[in-house]
Amino acid sequence: MKAIFVLEDGKTFLGESGGGRGERIGEVITNTAVVGYQEMITDPANFGKILVLTYPLIGNYGCAPKFSESDKVQVAGLVIKERSRIFSNWQARESLGNFMQDNGLISIHSIDTRALAVHLRQKGTQYGAISTSCFDAKELVAEISLFRKNNSLKLLKQVSVNKLKRSGKQNGKKIAVLDLGVAKSIINQLDYLGFSVALLPYNTPAAEIIKLKPRGLVIAGGPEEIPELEKVAENIKPLLGGIPVLGIASGNLVLALGLGIKINKLKIGHRGVNYPIQSPVSFKGEITVQNHAYVIDPGSLLKIKGLKISGYNLNDRTVEEIEGRGLKILGVQYMPLSPGFKEVNGVFLKFMKMLGRS
Repeated sequence: MKAIFVLEDGKTFLGESGGGRGERIGEVITNTAVVGYQEMITDPANFGKILVLTYPLIGNYGCAPKFSESDKVQVAGLVIKERSRIFSNWQARESLGNFMQDNGLISIHSIDTRALAVHLRQKGTQYGAISTSCFDAKELVAEISLFRKNNSLKLLKQVSVNKLKRSGKQNGKKIAVLDLGVAKSIINQLDYLGFSVALLPYNTPAAEIIKLKPRGLVIAGGPEEIPELEKVAENIKPLLGGIPVLGIASGNLVLALGLGIKINKLKIGHRGVNYPIQSPVSFKGEITVQNHAYVIDPGSLLKIKGLKISGYNLNDRTVEEIEGRGLKILGVQYMPLSPGFKEVNGVFLKFMKMLGRS
């Protein structure tokens, strides 16, 4: 089936449809990862986005439930160059094509994603539309414009739990997780460490969090919906400096906003699996997974007493990790993924030390 992909500036690509039928509009993001397509498709941080995968061949190792970062497809649409017609992986349960059909994911393939990625890098972030029903580019551009004017999706509400959920060991150290759209892989690591986890809606008042008597709080993941993140930041202010707090991705932005730190938007976000970071006090580096469009303003951060930059991006010197021992704060803009089966990222080990000191 034929499909069309149009950007808001009128740039148009014709290709083939590989999933559901219809039309989807959303902010267009690119990701340079070679693997992890199912994780990205189901990551709540990508809710409502049109995801462009720059690696040319997608789907060659299939799909399986264990790879999903949530219980459903989160992206509005998928754009790829070539969809593999076969898959080979002992863990796979179905092809990418079947996965998209089962979940009604609208996609387009057989287009020049390299040219598309170059265009977005030059022009900056744009909205776009994938359609299998309307092929009039001007009409789609008009629809994109109308979508942007009327867009008030309340993203956090749609990706967060709506009531308290528990996981982990019943008799483990109690921690609260404020769900901004937390990925399953983050919860799994907290479970591996033996925590008793209380997963809370994103708008849970600080007073209710305190009533649970957690040893610490994790503010985790999700879409970078700044107006809503500002509300979350205002809400959790009473907790800062009281109990240890770990902010991950959007949760790190919440920490910054709660402390009165400015945040800046990148022309093109950091989205991939090979971003190098380094601590300012050592020569040790680390390769990280990143999926964000906003970063903390370093000048604004350094005005906060007791807070320091503990990791920065080696490509553009943007802030990727912050720490405040006296404030009991640890924040990472990157995704602290597990390095292996039932292993945990070093960020969570740092957080455990913070809990021990409190």
